[in-house]
Amino acid sequence: MAWTFTLLFTFEFILRLIAVQKPFRYLFSFFGLVDLLAILPAYLSLFLLGSHELAVIRILRLLRIFRILKLQEYSSAADLLATSLRESRAKITVFFVAIFTLVITLGAMMYVVEGRSNGFESIPVSIYWAIIAITTVGYGDIVPTTAMGKLIASLIMMMGYLIIAVPTIVDNAFGQFNISRIFINFVCLVQVG
Repeated sequence: MAWTFTLLFTFEFILRLIAVQKPFRYLFSFFGLVDLLAILPAYLSLFLLGSHELAVIRILRLLRIFRILKLQEYSSAADLLATSLRESRAKITVFFVAIFTLVITLGAMMYVVEGRSNGFESIPVSIYWAIIAITTVGYGDIVPTTAMGKLIASLIMMMGYLIIAVPTIVDNAFGQFNISRIFINFVCLVQVG
């Protein structure tokens, strides 16, 4: 059954490459790469031993449903999401750098406070623990035992909740600031006019 779909997708992929005016442009486009990755693992499994794990990439065939079923109305929502992410690139970068710095600092601090005897074997292990703690997952594989370590861990966990809440609050305040600025500019224009 899997080979039936692979052959069908291969046939469709070849026809699409023949039909488009610029086949290389299509091949390296998003959907061209999705199409190629949807069929490539099956053919690789024929020639390379151990490549059957790549079959999980075939899940990309689900992305083709958008095109096959002509779900273009959903692609406009995806375009809106992509545009929003592009426009928020600076905010996301600053946020990521702040979190990255925080996790490294707190992880190193936990290494110094807790030490090897309490499971914090190295700074990278401690940074891993800080990431787990700040994302509020908390596996429990490494647990602070000293009073200072527990205090720092508690602060890290509370920061995890702040990390979730602060961008929403700041973005909301920023939006209100822009709306109030627009209103003030409008009022000034009306008074001048």
